Amino acid sequence: MQSQNRFLDDLARVASGAASAFTGMRGEVETRMREQFERMLGHMNLVRREEFDAVQAMAAKARSEQETLKARIAALEAHLGLADAPAKPVTAPRRRRAPAAKRG
Repeated sequence: MQSQNRFLDDLARVASGAASAFTGMRGEVETRMREQFERMLGHMNLVRREEFDAVQAMAAKARSEQETLKARIAALEAHLGLADAPAKPVTAPRRRRAPAAKRG
């Protein structure tokens, strides 16, 4: 019976040592994986949440201002009586070419 208790004690010590070794390995693997993920995310062109929210707010403000300006233009066109006229495309005036110098 004495030898069986000794065997169980040795087995318990080995199991305890293996568990602590696996715990250390687990921590090391987690650290390595976290470093690898951070490296991969660093190479991607991702934005932070704060930057995204700021750009989203800027876009909302620009849309609001655009709607305000659109309403003002419509009111001005109505005031000038241009509401029914089709929009004319804006084109640059044509330049006249200077006559070529004669060779003599």
